[in-house]
Amino acid sequence: MPFRECTITLQDVAYQLGLPVDGHYVSGCLTDFQIYIQGDRPAWVWFQELLGVIPPPSQVQKFAVNCTWFQETFGECPKGADEETVRRFARAYIMILLGTQLFVDKSGNRIHIRWLPYVARLEEMGTYSWGSAALAWLYRCMCRVLNRHVVKLAGPLQLLQSWIFWRFPRFRPAGYDTCSWPLASRWSGYSPSGSEKGPRVQMWRLRIDMLQDRDFIWMPYSLPEVLQVVHPEVLEPRHTTFWRFVMSLIYFAVIEWHQIDRVLPQFGGVQPRPHLALNIDFLMSKDGRGGDRWFPYALQSWHLHWVACADHVLRFDVVADPEPS
Repeated sequence: MPFRECTITLQDVAYQLGLPVDGHYVSGCLTDFQIYIQGDRPAWVWFQELLGVIPPPSQVQKFAVNCTWFQETFGECPKGADEETVRRFARAYIMILLGTQLFVDKSGNRIHIRWLPYVARLEEMGTYSWGSAALAWLYRCMCRVLNRHVVKLAGPLQLLQSWIFWRFPRFRPAGYDTCSWPLASRWSGYSPSGSEKGPRVQMWRLRIDMLQDRDFIWMPYSLPEVLQVVHPEVLEPRHTTFWRFVMSLIYFAVIEWHQIDRVLPQFGGVQPRPHLALNIDFLMSKDGRGGDRWFPYALQSWHLHWVACADHVLRFDVVADPEPS
């Protein structure tokens, strides 16, 4: 099959989910806040201070709380609530979004307390690169599922699904022609059938095997229907510059690599012979298990690379037709 490399990049995250990709990396520690964060309390003491309640032991698994408890406890903010109550409900809602949409694990129904330092400072939530953290987590989940013993894919799957539908028109479901922002919302009502799983898998494998270069849209975000709905802030240089960085992607202990130099046609450039891909297999086992740490120190070189990402911007000419020469 004459097919070139393609991948999900920070540009895709910005367009598909509308998330910021510039800002601070999403890292720190997972549970030992009283050790690594000056002046902070033990995890569950802090949990009660920020959310006003402690979940019962039956709703807690190690350092994760069942999502159903969150939804039942913080389902609807009372009318006439004071400011502190509103902030508590906002913190819970953000933790639900992070734990069930962007950084969902294979259970799909647990909310980890790693988010307490972030929701403690609601005013600073917008200063983090949530898009790069979500992409790092998706990369890691896709690597894990290649293991034949892993049977379930975690991560922000709405990003993966929407990327496929936008880039591979042949795979799109019929009847979803209205474009909206963010772009992934276009497929919000789509729910694939769960019947006849075996034949469907065989059919999709065959369709993937038959893909040709022309079946992939290299620059879907320059289409008129996208330009009509795109949020203007996404196109500001402080965001778009990040799309061209060859750099580390960080999500606590998860380190991945944004190697866009291998997919230049997705940015309108002509693809030269690519360099060897950076081998970071040794980082695949770094997932936060085996004791908590302050990851900006434990994985310092990768965090420093993020801080200096402006030194690693990829420069290339944008051409009208980035097809193979």
